[in-house]
Amino acid sequence: MLRWIALILLLVLIGLQVKLWTGNGGVHEVETLRAAVKKQTEDNQRLLQRNQALGADVDDLKHGEQAVEARARAELGLIRPGETFYQVVEKPGAASSVAPPANSNNSGQ
Repeated sequence: MLRWIALILLLVLIGLQVKLWTGNGGVHEVETLRAAVKKQTEDNQRLLQRNQALGADVDDLKHGEQAVEARARAELGLIRPGETFYQVVEKPGAASSVAPPANSNNSGQ
């Protein structure tokens, strides 16, 4: 009788172990969910930093005239009354002041 009880308990233990390792909600699924949560947490942290930077930029634009002026100068070409605008246009060939590389086809000829 004791042998049958031990055999039944051993079979139940094996069944539970199989369910733990391979079944729904098992170890593999838990590890997969932990990895997904870690990745989502990293994404949320990155997006939170971006949102904080954008919030600071919005606050600066709302309350600071210098930020608005700087953005208008850079993006829209703002010129104040009384300022003189000078635009320097370089010739297309004069843009690079570095000498062209030596011709490598002359070796051996």
